[in-house]
Amino acid sequence: MRYLIVSDIHGNWEALESVLASARGGYDEVCCLGDVVGYCADPNRVTDWIRTNVKAVVRGNHDKACAGLENLEWFNPIARQAALWTMQHLTTENLEWLRALPKGPLVTEEFEMFHGSPLDEDDYIVSAQDAAQLMGYLQSPVSFFGHTHLQGGFTCERCGVRKIERPRRDANGRVLELQRDSLYMINPGSVGQPRDGDPRTAWAVYDSVERLVEYRRAEYDVRACQNKILRCGLPELLAHRLEAGA
Repeated sequence: MRYLIVSDIHGNWEALESVLASARGGYDEVCCLGDVVGYCADPNRVTDWIRTNVKAVVRGNHDKACAGLENLEWFNPIARQAALWTMQHLTTENLEWLRALPKGPLVTEEFEMFHGSPLDEDDYIVSAQDAAQLMGYLQSPVSFFGHTHLQGGFTCERCGVRKIERPRRDANGRVLELQRDSLYMINPGSVGQPRDGDPRTAWAVYDSVERLVEYRRAEYDVRACQNKILRCGLPELLAHRLEAGA
C-alpha cells in the first residue's frame, strides 16, 4: 500500500493542488496529519477536498482553534486574526467536521499518526533530544507527525536518535529506506506553509510493502495564494512569508 502523507495545508489550495498533480497515480490512500485550515484563504475548498478524499485525519492545533475549541489567547496576534477570519468563513458543515476530528495519536495497521507529538498536539519536535524523550511513547515502529512545518524527522537506532535531513534545495525529493530494527518519526513537511527556507510545497509518500518513504517537493502558484490572502484582508505577513519558506 502506498500512502500520500500530507500535513499543515493551512487553507492553501494552490499548494494542495500542486501536490495532487505531482503525486497523481502514485498512491492508494491519503492521510492527513492536521492543520487543514488556518493562515490561507481557501479553508472551505481545502476542507471539502479532505473530507471527501481522506480516510485518516487527525486534528491539528489550528483545526482546534478555528473550530472554536481552543482559547485563542495562546496564539500570536497574526495567527489569532487568521483563526478568527477562518472561523467566520467556514461553512457550518466544515466547522462541525473540524470539531469532530480525532485528537490523535491515531494508530493504523501500518503506522501511527499525530500532529505535534504522541503526548500533545501542540508540542514541537524539532531536535533529536525532543524526539528521544518521546520514543518510549510510540505505538508503532513508523510514526508520522507535522506541526513544525519542517520536512525530515528522526530515527532511533542502536547508536541513538539522529535527525533525518530534508531533500536538498536543488532536488525534488529523496528516498529513505526504513530498517526493521529502527524506529522512525517522519515529518512530511508542510503543504501550505513550509518553514525550512524552501518555499516549495512539501509532502511524503510511504510504501508500506517496500518500507520506503519518499520525501517530495514541488513548485506551486505562490503568487495566486498571496493575492487571495491580501484580497481577503488577512495579515500581509502571511502572504509574504510564503515566498521565503519561513
